[in-house]
Amino acid sequence: MDNEKLAQELVSLSKEKWSWMSERKVESLDSLFHEKAVFVHMGATFSKEQELEVIRSGSIHYKDVDIQEVSVPFIGDNIAILLNKIRLIAIVGGNEVTNPFMVTEVYIKQGEAWKLASLSFTRLITQ
Repeated sequence: MDNEKLAQELVSLSKEKWSWMSERKVESLDSLFHEKAVFVHMGATFSKEQELEVIRSGSIHYKDVDIQEVSVPFIGDNIAILLNKIRLIAIVGGNEVTNPFMVTEVYIKQGEAWKLASLSFTRLITQ
């Protein structure tokens, strides 16, 4: 498969992941997240189990994501770095917050499946 088709596959997978996060589909996320995955938020860094618990408990509810730009550079055949420029509406600690982020998602191919190894939120400064 060429890189353009692989990039589209990963963009679709990433969009599906945002839906699963919003809908708290922890089982689907559990199978997508690599066992050693790390999640970097503005105020904390979580392991896979910690991130799943944050989603399960609703302590962060990913309410809506507006994806504005996406790029998918590849490193070899088994690593992809998906960059999403997004506007995220989330409920954190009972308060609705809206933030512009550049989200870095690192995917690693294991067998035939892509696993999310890292998800990092970098808040953007907007005018």
